[in-house]
This record gives sequence, structure tokens and C-alpha cells, in this order.
Amino acid sequence: MADDLPESAPPGIDTSTPTFARVYDYFLGGKDNFAADREVADMVMRLVPEAPVVARGNRVAIERAVTYMAAELGIDQFVDIGSGLPTSSNVHQFARTANPAARVVYVDNDPIVLAHGRALLTETGVAEFIQGDLYEPEKIFTHPALTGILDLSRPVGVVLAAIVHHVPDDRDPAHAVRALHPFLPSGSHVMLTHLHDSGDDPRVEEAKRILQSGLGGSYFRHSSQIERFMDGLTILEPGVAHVTAWRPDGPAGPLEHPLHTQMVAVLGRKD
Repeated sequence: MADDLPESAPPGIDTSTPTFARVYDYFLGGKDNFAADREVADMVMRLVPEAPVVARGNRVAIERAVTYMAAELGIDQFVDIGSGLPTSSNVHQFARTANPAARVVYVDNDPIVLAHGRALLTETGVAEFIQGDLYEPEKIFTHPALTGILDLSRPVGVVLAAIVHHVPDDRDPAHAVRALHPFLPSGSHVMLTHLHDSGDDPRVEEAKRILQSGLGGSYFRHSSQIERFMDGLTILEPGVAHVTAWRPDGPAGPLEHPLHTQMVAVLGRKD
């Protein structure tokens, strides 16, 4: 995308190992990525030049879900786990457009995400960035920065966008999602997007291999598997759907593209 992207990073950051957050940033046209990230992204785009449309479709689903929760369900506090790097459009912007009282805590385990997030997004009493891991929900929901701006006695909107597809089967992705439930009061909602094994693009098999070898694991799963990750929650209409087909009456998305079938979204409620 650009050859003059900055290669400097905070001390202690390994820029030689690609991360999905930075590859995703590159797909979205961002500048917080490094040569190793661009190498993986370029390998995918040489095979599937339209790959960035999947990333853009994912952002549309996030916006629609957060807007729906904030505007129609009255949820004014959100936790975005595996948030990735800040982009031109973020959860707190979506939420506060619909509900100016909304507050958001972003969670990521990538040090460079934290460094950039804290520099660019943190607004006192509005948005915070904390270090955390999906596998350790207790540390997330007891973190002082989170409990300082969110009231966990009231419903919370949890965003799990493009993160569960990095959980391998032997680490039980369904359990990783269920482990969040005890920390969420009734009326909370969980939104999930996931790479989808639609079987309708032969190039995807090679893209899977590139992502799995370059990023240490990105798993395309069938919609029936993804639906099971929501066990214990009431799945809301329209169920598991392609990102741009999910609640299409929400904020407008990009033009439809066949590759949008490679990412799906789903929203569930804790009763």
C-alpha cells in the first residue's frame, strides 16, 4: 500500500513476527504495520486481491451490531476484546454516535496495539485500553481501568470481532466464549465475527494455508460450528449471516462482494 510506512516501534516490540492486528491494519489502509506484516498480507492479496474487502465487511458488521445495541437496546457500555489497532472508525465512535453516554474498554494482548491505542483513543471516562487475553476473562473483568468506567451490575455489550477464529480447536473456542458469561449480567449481549468456510471460492484453501503458517493460526469454520460458540446465549435475528447481510437495515456498508461470504457475524443475548 505504501513503501514509506514507519518501521519504528516502542521498545521491546518484535516487528519481525507478523500479527493479525497489524495485517488487518494493512488491509484497512493503516500505517501501524511492519515489513513482516505486509509480507503476509501481500501473499494473501497476490492470491486473492480482493482480500481487504473482508476486513471492510467486518467493520460494517461491528458498526451495525454496536449501533443496534446502543440505539435500540439501550446498552451504553462495551468491552471490545481483541480490539486490534485503532482505525478510522472504532467501537466508541459507533457507540457514542448512537448514545453519547456510552463508554468502551478496549482489550488486546499485543503491546503495539496498547501503545497506539493509549496514545490515540483513550478519553478519560469514555474509552480505555487495557492489556488482556480472551483466555483470561477474570483478569479482564476485574481490571481496575475497566471497573473504573463500567458498571458490571448493568448490561454490557461484548465485541469479539475477528478473534475467535484464532482459537484452535484444541483450546476449545466454544469454551473460550462461554467463560465470559459469568462476568456478564443478564441483558448483556455478545457480538462475534468469524472467518467462514463457505466452500465457494477455491482460492480460500491456499489463503488459509498462508494465514495459518504466517500468523500461527487462523481457522475458517462452518456456520454451524460458529453458531455453537454462542451456546448459552439467545441468538438474535438474523442468526449467523455474512457480514454485509447481517442486519442490512443498519448503517450502510460497502457494495456486496462474493468474498463477504468468507466472514460471518452473530449476536447473542444473555437472559
